[in-house]
Amino acid sequence: MKAVIQRVSHCKVTVENTISGEIGLGFLILLGVEEGDTDKDAEKLSNKIAGLRVFTDENDKMNLSLQDIDGAVMVVSQFTLCANCKKGRRPNFTSAARPETAEPLYQYFCQCMRQNGISKVEQGVFGADMKVSLLNDGPVTIIINSYELA
Repeated sequence: MKAVIQRVSHCKVTVENTISGEIGLGFLILLGVEEGDTDKDAEKLSNKIAGLRVFTDENDKMNLSLQDIDGAVMVVSQFTLCANCKKGRRPNFTSAARPETAEPLYQYFCQCMRQNGISKVEQGVFGADMKVSLLNDGPVTIIINSYELA
């Protein structure tokens, strides 16, 4: 399971001119579910993200986590994170989990974020054509793969 995390001042997802979710200070999480990912990957990844200390404290040091600031998350499913670009110019997405596997893991990941103390967890619409607008704060952008976590 792969995640691109962006610290945002605000973020909004729109599907067919309707806002599906909106947050203030927190993280936009672009989540790619790969073949072979399990509930354990969602648990490890959500735990790591909830505790990442990348928000500034009173001394302007990145020392506070999403949990510490009562921040929100916007989780957007993004199978394109699973792209393989080794050959040719058209990315290959065969390592992305099939929708019938990916969607339950995406939903479970969101549930795990709540279980890790994140009170506001907004979501995009799985499989939809989404328009994501955000104000990246910092910018702070981090890429995490669940396979690399202990």
